Amino acid sequence: MANLNYTMLDAEKMSTAEYYGKVLCDLAAKDPRVVGLSADLAKSTKIGALAKDFPDRIFNFGIAEQNMFGAAAGMAEAGLIPFTSTFAVFASMRALDQFHTDICYQNMNVKVIATHAGLSFGQAGSTHHCTEDIGIMRTMANCRVIVPADGMETANAVIAAYENDGPFYIRINRGYDMPVYRDTDYGFELGKAVQLAEGTDLTIIACGACVARALAAAKELESDGIRARVLNMHTIKPIDKEAIEKAVIDTKRIITVEDHNIIGGLGSAVAETVTEFGKACVMRKLGVPDTFSIIGLHEDLMSEYGYDSNGIVKTAREIMNVTIEEDDDWDDDDF
Repeated sequence: MANLNYTMLDAEKMSTAEYYGKVLCDLAAKDPRVVGLSADLAKSTKIGALAKDFPDRIFNFGIAEQNMFGAAAGMAEAGLIPFTSTFAVFASMRALDQFHTDICYQNMNVKVIATHAGLSFGQAGSTHHCTEDIGIMRTMANCRVIVPADGMETANAVIAAYENDGPFYIRINRGYDMPVYRDTDYGFELGKAVQLAEGTDLTIIACGACVARALAAAKELESDGIRARVLNMHTIKPIDKEAIEKAVIDTKRIITVEDHNIIGGLGSAVAETVTEFGKACVMRKLGVPDTFSIIGLHEDLMSEYGYDSNGIVKTAREIMNVTIEEDDDWDDDDF
């Protein structure tokens, strides 16, 4: 992995998106193939940072996301490494045809950094909420999907996208995220979950903004004598099946937490893995229910829909009361 390192001191000064802008500039300084594409949102998505040092390597397509994605595919075909930035709701839906056909179908080396994801721009209203994109993008063949937990992980995700050929969709929030990592040197690996807390009673699998909430919930559950394992499932595709299967065996209780519709996202990906594994467990999916969200601040909306730390604690206590067969011998189960 490229030698780019950031610390908690940077977290005090930079939003999650600003980490992206900073890393992109560092990569551009090392590699002349790196270019940036914007759809009139360079300032909001922070890709505009590239303009200061490399004004000839950033391109603004105006409010024309479809054209931007088509041009990105052409740039990749010509040997460049295009990083495209716009709001997640526009990247995953307005320009989906071009992402599907021009980028994924052709397996082009295009990196999409989608900002203002989930309900992080909750006060902007439903047109700017994006609770469907994980479900959409993980169904695109050839595309890898990463949902970083904080700024440090965003830095690692951008570097991983740069170092691996093919389409990437990286989903980040609007502003400052609660820090999870002190620096970037914690063992990030594409497709491998990071275990943040030990536990044998249940497993909380989270991504994005929900990782910090999962850690807070696990700490509170300790007062009940409940030991909760916390997994940061930063890569949704390819998902870490081994970590999920181990959680089923070790804890038999799983809660997934995501700033996304509970249909199609992290919870669905985990459930698919559990089903294929063929071993029973108690499972609950937390996130936005099958509805268009109300308008409000991010924290308030997470609380409203029960996937903040309090909601995670409440659900954990509920599933701890579900009776599970004590026999640990999986071989005698009839599936």
